[in-house]
Amino acid sequence: MKRNAAEPASVRHEIPPVWNSESRILLLGTMPSPKSREAGFFYMHPQNSFWRVLPAVFGEALVYPNKSSEREAAIAERRSFLLRHGIALWDVLSSCDISGAADASIRNAVPNDFHEIFEHAQIHRVFCTGKSAFTLWQKHCAAEYEGRYKLTCECLPSTSPANASWMEVRLLKEYMRITGAS
Repeated sequence: MKRNAAEPASVRHEIPPVWNSESRILLLGTMPSPKSREAGFFYMHPQNSFWRVLPAVFGEALVYPNKSSEREAAIAERRSFLLRHGIALWDVLSSCDISGAADASIRNAVPNDFHEIFEHAQIHRVFCTGKSAFTLWQKHCAAEYEGRYKLTCECLPSTSPANASWMEVRLLKEYMRITGAS
């Protein structure tokens, strides 16, 4: 029987973080959307602007997969892009109850453990991709990680199609903060 998207589901995060010892910036979403979980990688809903906006910050463009057969190459390209630019990517939560991709419906949130990343990478800035991720970071993670690892966390606007009031040009201007430019 197919689940109603409005019904909360218990979701466990199964996409590993992208990072290496050279990572300097950590970008955090809330929890992968159903489309991203299906694809096995972050921000894979075709209407999400993330993979158009973030590469544009660095003067690049990435190909969006049109078919599932192109998915593995697209994921490898995205992973390579992130690491080449010193960006780590993960989500605040390791599990939660959520209805579809609606962050506002999140209940029973359990945060990811970031110690390994902060211990072995050069992360000095954290950016949350939306208010929900930022609120969850502040509630579950800030006290444990920010002082200990001497880092700051900033909120960027969501690239989700649910945040339709933000055009990509406006998102790009905000995401330039990642590079220290704005």
